[in-house]
Amino acid sequence: MSIYEESLEYHSRGRKGKIEVVPTKSVLTQKDLSLAYSPGVAEPCMRIAANPDLAYEYTTKGNLVAVLSNGTAVLGLGNIGALASKPVMEGKGILFKKFADIDVFDIEINAPNPDDVIRACEMLEPTFGGINLEDIKAPECFYIEEELKKKLKIPVFHDDQHGTAVISSAAFLNALELVNKKIDQVKVVFSGGGAAAIACANLYLNLGVKRENIIMCDSKGVIFKGRTDGMNPYKERYAVDTKKRTLAEALNGADAFVGVSAKGVVSKEMVASMAKDPIIFAMANPEPEINPEDILEVRSDAIIATGRSDYPNQVNNVLGFPFIFRGALDTMSTAINEEMKMAAVKALAQLAKEDVPEYVSRAYGGQQFKFGREYLIPKPFDRRALIYVAPAVAQAAMDSGVARKQIDMKQYKEKLEGFLGFAYTAMRFVKKQVRKAERDMGRKITLVFPEGEHAKILHAAKIIRDENIAEPILLGNPDKIKAEIERLGLGTALDGVQIIRPSMSEMIDRFAQKFYEKRQRKGITFANAQVLMKQSTYFAAMMVEEGLADGTIGGAAQSYPDTLKPALQVIGTQKGSTLAGIYMIVTKKKTYWFADTTINVEPNAEELAQIAVATAQFVKTSTGVDPKVAMLSFSNFGSNDHPATQPVRDAVKILREKHPELVVDGEMQADTAIIPEISAESFPFSQVPGDANVLIFPNLHAANIAYKLVWRMGGVEAIGPVLLGMNKPVCVLQRGSDVSDIVNMASITAFEAYNKGKK
Repeated sequence: MSIYEESLEYHSRGRKGKIEVVPTKSVLTQKDLSLAYSPGVAEPCMRIAANPDLAYEYTTKGNLVAVLSNGTAVLGLGNIGALASKPVMEGKGILFKKFADIDVFDIEINAPNPDDVIRACEMLEPTFGGINLEDIKAPECFYIEEELKKKLKIPVFHDDQHGTAVISSAAFLNALELVNKKIDQVKVVFSGGGAAAIACANLYLNLGVKRENIIMCDSKGVIFKGRTDGMNPYKERYAVDTKKRTLAEALNGADAFVGVSAKGVVSKEMVASMAKDPIIFAMANPEPEINPEDILEVRSDAIIATGRSDYPNQVNNVLGFPFIFRGALDTMSTAINEEMKMAAVKALAQLAKEDVPEYVSRAYGGQQFKFGREYLIPKPFDRRALIYVAPAVAQAAMDSGVARKQIDMKQYKEKLEGFLGFAYTAMRFVKKQVRKAERDMGRKITLVFPEGEHAKILHAAKIIRDENIAEPILLGNPDKIKAEIERLGLGTALDGVQIIRPSMSEMIDRFAQKFYEKRQRKGITFANAQVLMKQSTYFAAMMVEEGLADGTIGGAAQSYPDTLKPALQVIGTQKGSTLAGIYMIVTKKKTYWFADTTINVEPNAEELAQIAVATAQFVKTSTGVDPKVAMLSFSNFGSNDHPATQPVRDAVKILREKHPELVVDGEMQADTAIIPEISAESFPFSQVPGDANVLIFPNLHAANIAYKLVWRMGGVEAIGPVLLGMNKPVCVLQRGSDVSDIVNMASITAFEAYNKGKK
């Protein structure tokens, strides 16, 4: 099946098209109906009539954008009409929602006359917080946007112009940095005289390119002073006094080419004539002005960008418009001005220089990205673009005077972090607590990593240092670790990090003696102990046991049992406790803790009670949340008197007697534990009336199956496993954990180390 056939099937299967309207409030009862509509709706109407700004408080206006087109310049398809543009506008709506949680109505209007487009937007102003103009031909698009900016008090943004300009400008700044050229000296040639080309040129000027160093070409050649054929006032701004008449002549000796024109207009010979280290942005879609492989045949020193995803450095507008509008809407801005666009440019340029998260690499088949000639700008799936670009745009809106709402930037960034994933928000509290703990201690918490040669561990160590979570200690071959640090470009970030090779350490004999004393009556000789202490997992555990590190984290590249066994033998479990593994399950509305998901196959009543207590204590100390414990079963409070339910029932009795302060109940089914309506209707006596956040499962089968099903099918995030019941902090990662998982677990382990230290 061709991509075109696949696209038709994609658009037509199931519910037709790509978007739908979803209610955000309950409409299940007569009271709901009276609030959503008559008579209750009258009150917000009257409030808005008295104060129009309250529309942002009581309606969707503050998060609603119109994606509007008259269909006169749809993609590369030309003037195909408003109706035929609808699939593109729906697609734009998906991207707004996906990348910045902005709601969209796509609006296609039969209005080839630009004044009709302007009038339509004026009439729509009460509905929307902003208008994204799309696929409107030049030069009419310039006139439409200019007039709307004068007439409307909401931001208007023609993405065909400014989106390409913003993204390519970020790439351009970084390309200049890589080739060490000064922006006020480079000669830039633009191919295209339409909306995108002129917008790019305008923004490049604002960046610092000199007007006398710009030559713009359209389908008729160089735009020069005195030319009359195919000219308009917008092109006239870029008419230059030159004898050059063709694109080939313009490119001779040029430092940069910016193409937003047509397939194949640039030849190899033209590229060969450019200056040293040429910057070539061939962004025509779907086929560039010249293919990258043709460029590289004649210029190995070229830095290349295109508009396509199958080449490096894709200039994709989705890196701009969702986040620019997010910042504009959240400040109730009256416009999107040059200052806001410039802020977006600089934020994107900076983000490209940061380490690339593993989820981005996964989205591109495991490909690794690092700032350089083939990675000038972030990838569209880098969710961090939101927290880089939107705050920069919002700040620029406030600084430049177009914001009608002043926001606290720290709080705003924290709010935006929620879009990066529920776990991101949940872990923020833990990380804050760790940093506070380190201030209280007056020193850094140290975490030892037995898999110090592993690339994921090294990336995580860099972040752990950067975010002031802890100081990592890496175990392994120092030469290999240093070489890997260099290969990954982490040299500066991990400068001075402690690296220990266990087999060569002077601590081997001391550690072996300690281990021998612990295990001599369990079949371990001193010679055995010396051999084991040369293994990183045993050495790491002994470092923690001897107080040379606060905690240990391993398991990224080996099995759970193989990582856990050394810790159990060296550090051991707390007296009177049951070892257990728990997962933090983070949903959009609430966080739950599942236990025991990794250790105990068939726990008895006493063990279930101990697991419940340990989990509740962990929840309280690590997150500040009050634990409400549900002891789960397939029975509700004795409804099924089966032998399998008895341990859960007995565990509740034990908890009532020994821990009366704990909010706990059971045995109960999972939905009884988390659905208030079920609890209120059938079990009004329950001390956990459908609001449980700690779920204790009756056995490992149920717990392991439950967390994996919820994680993989339920659109939630899982953080863990957190190991409870050890004498000192030990974290056993799931094999294959990604970098963010390791960082999260390091934060939890560091905070656990602080709490154990206090005790």
